[in-house]
Amino acid sequence: MKSKVLVVDDDPLVADTLCLIFQKRGYDCRASYSGNEALSCAKQFVPELLLCDITMPGMSGLEVASSIADTLPSCRILLLTAHYGNLKSARQCVHTLSVPNRVMTKPVQPDELLHQAHTLLHTVH
Repeated sequence: MKSKVLVVDDDPLVADTLCLIFQKRGYDCRASYSGNEALSCAKQFVPELLLCDITMPGMSGLEVASSIADTLPSCRILLLTAHYGNLKSARQCVHTLSVPNRVMTKPVQPDELLHQAHTLLHTVH
């Protein structure tokens, strides 16, 4: 069975491209373009991995991650940011989450992203 990945980024080109990368490697992937859309999608799709940008208008990726960690405790979380100033607060926030997680900076090489996703998905919790 394919692992389910929910990609969230307010830039549709980024979200769709990341989703294609995962689909080409055999993952079942959905893209959302806002925090609220991601939460709605997660209820129906029930992803095993959330791949989410941190800086988005409205609901931030940290808020999305926190909500998903509370509602889907088996979902792993991989946060992305292009803003290096976000790294310290993001790492502090993810340490409070009850699920396995990581924070990476953009741009990220597809192979490294897939490796981190695979590692998270196979982390025993």
